[in-house]
Amino acid sequence: MRKLVVATGNPGKVTEMQEYLHNLPWELQLKPQKLDIEETGTTFLENAGIKASQVAIAVGEWAIADDSGLAVDALDGAPGLYSARYGNTDAERIERLLRELGDHENRSAQFICAVAIARPDGTIAEAVQGECPGEILRETKGSGGFGYDPIFYVPEYKKTFAQMSPDLKNRISHRGKAFEQLLPRLVQHQK
Repeated sequence: MRKLVVATGNPGKVTEMQEYLHNLPWELQLKPQKLDIEETGTTFLENAGIKASQVAIAVGEWAIADDSGLAVDALDGAPGLYSARYGNTDAERIERLLRELGDHENRSAQFICAVAIARPDGTIAEAVQGECPGEILRETKGSGGFGYDPIFYVPEYKKTFAQMSPDLKNRISHRGKAFEQLLPRLVQHQK
């Protein structure tokens, strides 16, 4: 098994990525706790690449990183790169987003996820981006998921992310679509 260091301090993210990569001979592990990476990119792809590259160089192993967020059309793509910092809690982030969106008629939005894999020398081996289009509801619905899931409605399925089964969400989400593109490419690098 080849080691793949996940550029995060969050064990939940490792578990989530392992679900997407379970058929491949990669052993995922957390990056060292003391290793902090500053996200200085202007796009999700840039940030994922920065994190993967810097972690790969620091540990001398292959590394994987993702960066994701919610882009609301009527807010010129906000919260975007700042999705996780739009408030201190999920409830605060949702409240701020709904307040800023107000009664705007255009509720279209998309979740975006970029994933990058870097070689031990820091060069990017693969970088992909997945998107899931939807709409922002005026109030929360559902109790599953996390973050903006209770207000992100996918018309095709007539449910918010928070109302979906984990299997359905994983399959159609921005992260699911990114890993769907990444998996065939990752097979080439497993030797």
